Amino acid sequence: MAGRQLGWRRADLLQLLLGVNLLVMPLTQARSLRFVTLVYRHGDRSPVNTYPKDPYQEDKWPQGFGQLTKEGMLQHWELGHALRQRYHGFLNASYHRQEPIPVHTVPVAEEKLLKFPLGPCPRYEQLQNETRQTPEYQNESVQNTQFLDMVANETGLTDLTLETVWNVYDTLFCEQTHGLILPAWASPQTMQRLRRLKDFSFRFLFGIYEQAEKARLQGGVLLAQIRKNLTLMATASQLPKLLAYSAHDTTLVALQMALDVYNGEQAPYASCHIFELYQDDNGNFSVEMYFRNESNKVPWPLILPGCPHRCPLQDFLRLTEPVVPKDWEQECRLASSPADTEVIVALAVCGSILFLLIVLLLTVLFRMQAQPPGYRHIADGEDHA
Repeated sequence: MAGRQLGWRRADLLQLLLGVNLLVMPLTQARSLRFVTLVYRHGDRSPVNTYPKDPYQEDKWPQGFGQLTKEGMLQHWELGHALRQRYHGFLNASYHRQEPIPVHTVPVAEEKLLKFPLGPCPRYEQLQNETRQTPEYQNESVQNTQFLDMVANETGLTDLTLETVWNVYDTLFCEQTHGLILPAWASPQTMQRLRRLKDFSFRFLFGIYEQAEKARLQGGVLLAQIRKNLTLMATASQLPKLLAYSAHDTTLVALQMALDVYNGEQAPYASCHIFELYQDDNGNFSVEMYFRNESNKVPWPLILPGCPHRCPLQDFLRLTEPVVPKDWEQECRLASSPADTEVIVALAVCGSILFLLIVLLLTVLFRMQAQPPGYRHIADGEDHA
């Protein structure tokens, strides 16, 4: 009996090892990998900014604020190394000049795909105002009033809210990561609470209330491009084997909120969301998603709600269709209220009346100018002497 139990354990271990190998190398004989899309966060960086009372200002950071550190560079190297191993046999092992790697960038002011939240979008701002009225947001606000007052007093910030306190956590986190001594008020308990509020601010941006519509105005924009790329590769193979989007934590949160696979926590440095397109021997295509959020572990499988992990492409497109905008600019506009409609009708009536008056006035002036100079109409019977 004991030997039989040991045998089962060995079998389970073997199955586990096989499963891990499949995650590391997802290629199989029955199907082929055709296309990969990566969306990854930048690596470790210095703080984007700081607070007035912070003893560590920009001169404490060798490259200034918001710049990649040596640790961040190493994280990118590790990500590249892991991807090279994962796609061995799919990508060339050595450089070929016939396969260059183009890098595309756009000015920040023109970025409409990777920097979230996207704006200006009046409807999204309206949704955010409505989110602030939800019980969850109101309860969070009440429970953290005194805490936010304390943080504001210690930092010197005058406009600290549930939506902006993440900046304080980000600064303290960067300083702590790089061995700088935090002020006494930034205790482990305070840091834990700040981290929770930071995660809440992400959910505020893309969820809590009307998540599907928020997705259409935010993460659904990037998802639309990814869907388009998958479709092109499945029909015409007009793209490179691999596309990589370098982005931010908010990019990954917005995308994963749209896919409804977000785990509620900030995406760590150099984390990577992976889309893989496979073709079966029968010609059918399927999509698999993975998330690499820990450098010492293989990427975690992500499952789109309503579909198995190996999701048929047509099902993937069908299930994600509701969160993809048809016309982003049109959907960003505010719907007219009944009062607005009445004003528009009133203005239209007034405009029509004014137009008719102008036409009448012009008609009278035209007739007056059309009469010859010196002409005077003489009635019948008038004396001509």
